[in-house]
Amino acid sequence: MLEVVVGCMFSGKSEELTRRLRRAKIAGQDVIAFKPSIDNRYESEKIASHSSVTFDAKTFKNFEDLISKIMMIRSRNNDKFPDVIGIDEVQFLPRDFVPFVEMIVNSGSKVIVAGLDMDYLGKPFGPIPDLMAIGDKVIKLSAICVAEDEMGKICGEPATRSYRLSSKNSGKLVQVGASDSYQARCRKCWNK
Repeated sequence: MLEVVVGCMFSGKSEELTRRLRRAKIAGQDVIAFKPSIDNRYESEKIASHSSVTFDAKTFKNFEDLISKIMMIRSRNNDKFPDVIGIDEVQFLPRDFVPFVEMIVNSGSKVIVAGLDMDYLGKPFGPIPDLMAIGDKVIKLSAICVAEDEMGKICGEPATRSYRLSSKNSGKLVQVGASDSYQARCRKCWNK
């Protein structure tokens, strides 16, 4: 089974991923989690949500490193993948990640991935559209729009977009950050 958890910044993707991984552990399943080493905002060896929920994770530098680590675990486990594999921030992986995930899922393991569905420009991000298309379960989360009007009142509508603050915009597509660099915005406020 492939479960895909997506949404904008601050929507609770990592928190939902860790919740699902904890439940699998409680059920006695063999669980392993991964996150890209580029994401060192809160914890270097844990998946960490903006609200401080964590889950132990192995880091990977790139797609090839992730493949190598998962295949090494498989070879140490009598040619069997763990029961559940969780991967955070999958938007940073290439589209080549999709057939690899399908191979793992088709072997009988559950894979739970989490990531941004769109980049800060409002474009589909990395392998996420393909993962959503083949996912057995897709969970799309929203945040709260924190854009302020001219009176300083917060919008408060459901946010589905990640807005990069202009003062923190490096111009690069991949720019890891938190509330210092991004805001959750509804479509209307994101388009302003």
